Amino acid sequence: MQHDTKIVDALRSGEEAALVEFLKTNEQPLLAFIRSRIGTQLQKKIEPEDVLQEASIEACRVLGQTDLSTWDPLHWLFQICERKIIDAHRRHFASQKRDASREAAMPAGSDAAGLANLLAASMTTPSQAFSRDQRQLRMMAALETLPEEQREALRLRYLVGLPSKEIAQKFGKTDGATRVMISRALSRLQTMLAEE
Repeated sequence: MQHDTKIVDALRSGEEAALVEFLKTNEQPLLAFIRSRIGTQLQKKIEPEDVLQEASIEACRVLGQTDLSTWDPLHWLFQICERKIIDAHRRHFASQKRDASREAAMPAGSDAAGLANLLAASMTTPSQAFSRDQRQLRMMAALETLPEEQREALRLRYLVGLPSKEIAQKFGKTDGATRVMISRALSRLQTMLAEE
């Protein structure tokens, strides 16, 4: 596949704007890749666009630490998408039994803790797992700083598991605007967690 060499060069030098442009240009091949890998069971739980959104956030996060000089950027993004599909599979199926009993018994007040725990776990690498409890507390504090609408959107997306289209309807926004709001909220949480 032929890519715009100017964008690829800028991307390889770590420019986030080039990554955003590259993601836009290659949205269809990336979605096709995700659809081919996601499986029918998982597709009932999560939309390919949501996987791509999570992969895009991850790509922005790791761009500065990634040497793309020997990589085709599209293959690099395919790998990130693959990891996000595996994460989603774990989130929805590996812990399904535990989640079902926990959801049934979850008191209303523990929503924030549950969301903080889920987000802290998804943003924590295995080597950071020992400090996950501390990260959960920091995540709860970070969540408190978000506007209520963003917090509620994250809760509906990651705790309740609603697709962004349904969240958009609840807020009276477009699907695109809702995805942007969730992306910004996640980016802000990432930034706050990174500030050790």
